Amino acid sequence: MRSEDSSLWDDPQEAQKMMRERQSLDDSINAITGLSRALDDNMGLIELGEEEGDESIVSEAEAAIRSLSGEVKARQIETMLSGEADTNDTYLEVHAGAGGTESQDWASMLLRMYTRWAERRRFKVEVLEVHEGEEAGIKSATLLIKGHNAYGWLKTESGVHRLVRISPYDSNARRHTSFSSVWVYPVVDDSIDIEVSESEVRIDTYRASGAGGQHVNTTDSAVRITHIPTGIVVACQQERSQHKNRATAWNMLRARLYEEELKKREEAANATAASKTDIGWGHQIRSYVLQPYQLVKDLRTGVENTNPQGVLDGDLDEFMEASLSQRIEGNSGEAVADID
Repeated sequence: MRSEDSSLWDDPQEAQKMMRERQSLDDSINAITGLSRALDDNMGLIELGEEEGDESIVSEAEAAIRSLSGEVKARQIETMLSGEADTNDTYLEVHAGAGGTESQDWASMLLRMYTRWAERRRFKVEVLEVHEGEEAGIKSATLLIKGHNAYGWLKTESGVHRLVRISPYDSNARRHTSFSSVWVYPVVDDSIDIEVSESEVRIDTYRASGAGGQHVNTTDSAVRITHIPTGIVVACQQERSQHKNRATAWNMLRARLYEEELKKREEAANATAASKTDIGWGHQIRSYVLQPYQLVKDLRTGVENTNPQGVLDGDLDEFMEASLSQRIEGNSGEAVADID
């Protein structure tokens, strides 16, 4: 076996990748074997109970089989994460929409929501860039989320998210609607070659904003790269070193271009999936209503949750699972549009 080859660790990065893949396969095989054994055992108990006329044995075995459905569902979702870049780490950007403080506060709530979701999965989260709002919230931010299948889980979260609430910034306590957009794209590893010519980009440096100490705020350490042919813009201000921020920004740009290529391939492979890859401004994917009632609803799948605080604390799996299932089934064009 390749994993037992003593020369494997000559390349530590490749070795770690292979060992992660091996562990993932081992976990999947063990889980499927365990489910199969449990199903067989309980089917045997049902047969035994029916032969002996013992309804209690039959009821207990049937209840045990029903309890297996949750784990079966989780394993089914894992099989959906088999795309070319699904196992990769991912970048996640949040951008406030029009509306000033309201939308900027909503953008910060979304940033917290995805951070909490990642922490629940024990993923590592790094903040690469944040532009603070004038009064509250953020104008934009970029996270790097590291973990197995991070991109696979988050890839359907790209789009516009709408919030309806009584504004804490309105002295008349009026209801406000705010919009922010989310963009998710995979980290490109060494096995994926994305060539970008320096003649196709414009590189700007500027002073970093937010926390970080006097050095960060008084030197042009932050880097912004604009890809002229596509209009894609990435930025990084995480490090004090402009050189390190430039390297990270280049990686982010390659990742964005790779995500664009993945999107084109998906559209070409299935013309009916065009709507699911339309993540331009104005394409709402989810609505979060805090007043006058409490409801989070995905406009693509129809999945609802009446506990928006739980969702905003990172309880997103049911939405992600439904949208992943929809992608696999090719039904994403049937958007749910009964929320005004």
